[in-house]
Amino acid sequence: MAEELGKIEKPSTEEFKKGRRLFFVPLVYKGRESPDDYLEKVGKYWKQVEEQLADLELKLGRVSRVYHEMISSSGDDGIKAIEKLNEGSYQIARSRVERSARMEAIENGEVLTEFMDWSRCLAIGLQNQKVLDTVYQAYVEAGKKRNESISKRLDETLQPDEIGILFMREGHQVQFPAGIEVFYVSPPALDEINRWLRDHELRKTKESEAERKDKEESK
Repeated sequence: MAEELGKIEKPSTEEFKKGRRLFFVPLVYKGRESPDDYLEKVGKYWKQVEEQLADLELKLGRVSRVYHEMISSSGDDGIKAIEKLNEGSYQIARSRVERSARMEAIENGEVLTEFMDWSRCLAIGLQNQKVLDTVYQAYVEAGKKRNESISKRLDETLQPDEIGILFMREGHQVQFPAGIEVFYVSPPALDEINRWLRDHELRKTKESEAERKDKEESK
């Protein structure tokens, strides 16, 4: 009997139960004055994230480690810091810690504060080009240092055959360590939120342009 060509065997769930695995959850934030329709989408997002994580854990095993960007403390201090930062990720992180997962610091405090301070310098609006170039270069270097620190921390703490969750913004430039299988958690509500944010930014741009024209015409 001729051998069937081009057939790809689908990996079994058992294959993914070996080695280091990381569930990557894109962070979604809500502001103090966010409109109700946006808050509704954020609430739906975190509910769907929990559902997807529960499904992954059912198939692959329980989470052993919890990581969260902007958090440089482990254990109870780390969980308390998340609570002040993001309600949605806090609920998920706390539930895993209550089920014996360990909260791990993903950030180096010194590196993180350096990165944040350079970011604040850029945000104030610098006028001198030489100063701007200097600050921007320092910001880029601090960001690179931070990404390397996060990758190193993951490599040092996520043990063989363990599963971790990492809460982090999309668009990060962290290179995940070799040997870690990354599972991207992307529920449907994430597309809704990104679409809402794009439309909101477009409306703001159009409103700013209209205001500028009105001022010019009134002169």
